[in-house]
Amino acid sequence: MSIFPAALRAAQSANYPKWLLAAILGWFAIWAIRPPHPQDFFLEHVLTVLGVAFLCATFRRFRLSNVSYTALFLFTALHIVGAHYTYSEVPYERWIAGLAAAVGVEDFDLHRLLGWQRNHYDRLVHFSFGLLMAYPVREVFVRVARVRGFWAYYLPLDVVMSMSMLYELLEWVIAVVVGGDVGQSYLGSQGDVWDAQKDMALATLGGAIAMLCVAVVNWKYQRDFAREFGESLRATDSVPLGEAKLRELLVDRPRAGDGGT
Repeated sequence: MSIFPAALRAAQSANYPKWLLAAILGWFAIWAIRPPHPQDFFLEHVLTVLGVAFLCATFRRFRLSNVSYTALFLFTALHIVGAHYTYSEVPYERWIAGLAAAVGVEDFDLHRLLGWQRNHYDRLVHFSFGLLMAYPVREVFVRVARVRGFWAYYLPLDVVMSMSMLYELLEWVIAVVVGGDVGQSYLGSQGDVWDAQKDMALATLGGAIAMLCVAVVNWKYQRDFAREFGESLRATDSVPLGEAKLRELLVDRPRAGDGGT
C-alpha cells in the first residue's frame, strides 16, 4: 500500500487541523524544557501564543484550508526551535555535521564550506515566513475580499512585506524597552547593521516564490486564468475618485427637505 494516498487522505480529513494543533503543542512542550535564555524564550512566544489563540477562536467561523494550516504549522515549528536557543545560537551546523557523519562524511563544516561568518537560522525563518505565510493570507483575500487575478497574487505579497516590516519595528521597540543582554539577544542582529533590511528582503523573496508557484499552478490548470488576470487590471467604475467623490459627497448629496432628490 502506497504511503502517499494514505497521507493525502489524512491531510484532507476534517480533524487534520486538530491533529496539527496537538502536534504543535507537543512540539512546544518539548522545546520549552530548560531553554538557555528563559526570558528571551518568553518574549519570542508572545506573538506565537496570540496567533495560535486567534486561529483557535476563529476556527468555527472562518476555517482555513488544510494547506494553510500546514503552512502555519511548519512556520511555527521553525520559530519554536529558534526561540528555544535564541535565533543566533541555534546549533544547526552541529546537527548537519552529525547527519553528515552518520552517512560517512567526517568533519563536515557547513559554515566553512559556504564561507559564512554568522548564524543564519534567523535568515531561514524570515525566508520561511514569506514562503509559508503568503498562501494563508491569499486565502483570506480570495475568500473574504473576493480579490482575483493580479491582485490575488500581489496583495498577499504586499501583506507579507508589511508584516515583516512591522515585526522588525516591534523587535526594535521591545529590544529598546527591555534593554541589556535580553534585548540584544531578542534583536539578534549579530553585529550586522543591515540585519533588518536583509530579513525583510528574505521574507519578500519567500512570499514572491510562494505566489509565483501558486500562479504557475493556476496558469496550468485554470482555463480562464489569462482572462481573469487581464480583467482584474481594468477599472470596474469609469468615474475617478478623489475630487469627483468629494463633490458627490459634499455638493451633490441630497439635502434635508428635498424629498430625497
